[in-house]
Amino acid sequence: MHQTIPDEATIITYLHREDATSQLALGWIIEQHSKRLYTTIRRWVKNHEDTNDILQEVFLKIWKNKHQFQGNSALFSWIYRIAYNESMYFLKKEQRHSAVELDSPLMTFQPSSEHFGKITPEEISTWLMEAVNELPEKQRMVFEYKYYDDLKYEEIANLTGGSVGGLKANYFHAVQKIETFLKTKLNH
Repeated sequence: MHQTIPDEATIITYLHREDATSQLALGWIIEQHSKRLYTTIRRWVKNHEDTNDILQEVFLKIWKNKHQFQGNSALFSWIYRIAYNESMYFLKKEQRHSAVELDSPLMTFQPSSEHFGKITPEEISTWLMEAVNELPEKQRMVFEYKYYDDLKYEEIANLTGGSVGGLKANYFHAVQKIETFLKTKLNH
């Protein structure tokens, strides 16, 4: 039986209580946000198991720090800020343990001349994902928030702690790099 999730103010009130209702509130948060959080974290991390580990860590942090949320921003913003921080911590830790840098170029597919003029939307989508994956971490994140989530720069600034000007510059450079990547693919 599916339970109706209450409004955000009720969830926050329940979350701050010191009885079983705070666990109920956490359950509502998990039910309401886990799918979108998983998708967001997965775009950054690229691995199902690691994404699940980070997602569990995010929910643990929400539980441990539930009294730190004062309601000055949307609950969504606070939760996604935690997810962002946990994902960045994981990626930095992985980069230290890896011999290959995260932003090193991927091996690229070179289409043969017989495919000229016959490029499918699926191929273009694959190339776009390759191009995004090659971006430096910050540019990739800003691009994904703007392009996939359609967030405003102010919302991204709230989630990442960056300045609007810096985010706009990161997005501009990301778009340029993606365009260059796609033009290279199309001209082979």
